[in-house]
Amino acid sequence: MAARIDHTVISGTFSLDGQTHEVANNVWVVGDDAECVVIDAPHDVDGIRAVVGGRKVTAVVCTHAHDDHVRVAPALREAVGAPILLHPADRPLWELTHTGTEWDEDLSDGQEITVAGTRLRVLHTPGHAPGGVCLYAPDLGCVFTGDTLFRGGPGATGRSYSDLPTLEAAIRARLFALPDDTVVRPGHGDGTTIGAERAAMDADAAGEGSPARLSGEEGTP
Repeated sequence: MAARIDHTVISGTFSLDGQTHEVANNVWVVGDDAECVVIDAPHDVDGIRAVVGGRKVTAVVCTHAHDDHVRVAPALREAVGAPILLHPADRPLWELTHTGTEWDEDLSDGQEITVAGTRLRVLHTPGHAPGGVCLYAPDLGCVFTGDTLFRGGPGATGRSYSDLPTLEAAIRARLFALPDDTVVRPGHGDGTTIGAERAAMDADAAGEGSPARLSGEEGTP
């Protein structure tokens, strides 16, 4: 049976640097009727398990360690018996939420995670967070970008452990190398395509467009 993508949105909060924001997180579940991988673990275990159903969860893959993406990762691990995967560069952020609790396996650039016969290729894309990753699924024609790339541009920077030039460089080197028709499935909000976001960033760099995330909009993911 071919792999498919299931999806839900779970609301909660994101806190960092003494500020708290209301957020709505996408949860992406990739698999078939027998097994699946959960991408990010925000806010509510029951909400995630409702999408998983009776399937075996082979991994909980965290795109980065901001609290709205990993808050219930340990509880979800306990509930479904699956390992948590995270890039080790995000340890400082992970420890802000889960002091004394470890994830199970390190993610590395170029690593491939296989579920239901489909490959998810790990692309290290630091900048929004030092250990930020995207998961490219060529068989499904999409990339799961966490908070690296949204419809409208790069994820927010200006917080601790973030850097805009690093993020933009990672997007151009890793994500814009993908086919233009690759669907972007982000950690928040609506999807887009690689081609659309490349064109928008190129126009902005040339002074022909307006950045989607202006100074002072750091409350967005």
